[in-house]
Amino acid sequence: MLHHFNMNILFTFLLAVATACFYVPELKQRGSIIIASCMAMAMLYHFLMKRPCKVYLVDFACFKPSVACLCSKETLLDRAKRVGFLSDENYKLVTKILDRSGLGPWTYVPEGLLEIPPKLTLDEARKETDTVLFGAVDELLEKTGIEAKDIGILIVNCCLFNPTPSLSDSIINRYKLRGNILAYNLSGMGCSAGVLAVDFAKQLLQAHPNSYALVLSTENEISSMYWGNNPSMLLVNCLFRMGGSAALLSSHPSDRRRAKYQLLHTLRTHVGADDNSYSCVFQEEDEENKVGVSLSKELMNVARDALKVHITSLGPLVLPLSEKIKFLSNLIERKVLKTKIESYMPNFKLAFEHFCIHTGGRAVLDRMQKSLELEDWHMEPSRMTLYRFGNTSSSSVWYELAYCEGKGRVKKGDRVWQMAFGSGFKCNTAVWLALNTIDVGSCRSAWRDEIGNFPVKIDPLPVKTNK
Repeated sequence: MLHHFNMNILFTFLLAVATACFYVPELKQRGSIIIASCMAMAMLYHFLMKRPCKVYLVDFACFKPSVACLCSKETLLDRAKRVGFLSDENYKLVTKILDRSGLGPWTYVPEGLLEIPPKLTLDEARKETDTVLFGAVDELLEKTGIEAKDIGILIVNCCLFNPTPSLSDSIINRYKLRGNILAYNLSGMGCSAGVLAVDFAKQLLQAHPNSYALVLSTENEISSMYWGNNPSMLLVNCLFRMGGSAALLSSHPSDRRRAKYQLLHTLRTHVGADDNSYSCVFQEEDEENKVGVSLSKELMNVARDALKVHITSLGPLVLPLSEKIKFLSNLIERKVLKTKIESYMPNFKLAFEHFCIHTGGRAVLDRMQKSLELEDWHMEPSRMTLYRFGNTSSSSVWYELAYCEGKGRVKKGDRVWQMAFGSGFKCNTAVWLALNTIDVGSCRSAWRDEIGNFPVKIDPLPVKTNK
């Protein structure tokens, strides 16, 4: 804001000098030169002010829970049996889902869920979220060397847990952030909120140059667990796990030298005007008035259609000219000439070196790989994140980027595509440019102590046969 104030003073001064040239006799002889100079400087000022400032990702951190939160599939099933809320039929269903989910033998859940009986209090839910977010922020501040008082923008997203005071208030209190901070708390935005928050931060940073934005993403497992027997609501229990991330974005031009990435594009697509899309991920009560999130059988089709709409807008921003021509020709044939041909899927491997696709589940990743025609190498960060950490909701795309860095894949000039789906129904994208080759040795992340164990081989799902 101070930057804008100083530039406005300069602009006013230039206009005053130009005006004086018409009325001050001593300046009339050289008035044309002075006026021309002032006009040139004024035009330069106008150009600089209209041009949006660049946004950088200084660094990010993904929270890795303690060993006390480690949970095997067997432990999860044991707790479900001992709590006794599942029918025999649904117990078999949950066992089958876990076997086919793409999750590995060990993931993380809050300690409260491992207790018998489980601790489901508000205090326990707060404890979970505080542990995750404080852990991620502590690591991020240590990695970047930024002081908490320098942060001018705070965005926290958590879909299903929204206490009072808010989660953003909790961060402000913990780190004693300054009184004029722009603080926002996003709720109910689903798994795509992590990427959506990046877009929100970008707009705020461009409106407030020379600022830092702290973006936090998490989900609360204790408050999102479903304790009923509706099969469409049980999938959330099987896939979602404990986790969270913190990212520091900057609009300081001087941060380009040390930042990891520059934000090239953000894109948000919302197809919620369609009833099926709106209701395919829906929090509601079951027949016994137990609250859960139901996943419709139409979810995969909704995600596919949302992706088609999304890439129609994304393609012109990122694809090389050859792919743009192919895509446009196909679009004209289908929409204008009414030719009955399949829509052309552009080769996004020509636009990006790395793909961080939200770990919505094994079936979602299979569909995305098929739709985008990606190789197993491109899907490895998403599949290994799902295997090791489960679906951590809005923070999953950051665990995937950390995997790419931990494997030494990210080189200077590489482009990264973070893409996530979420309830509503939304499809959101962030495109990053790597400003430097990431040094694996100095890369502290949730993967650091075990990155050498990956990738692991995941057995293919059995093929359905018609009897």
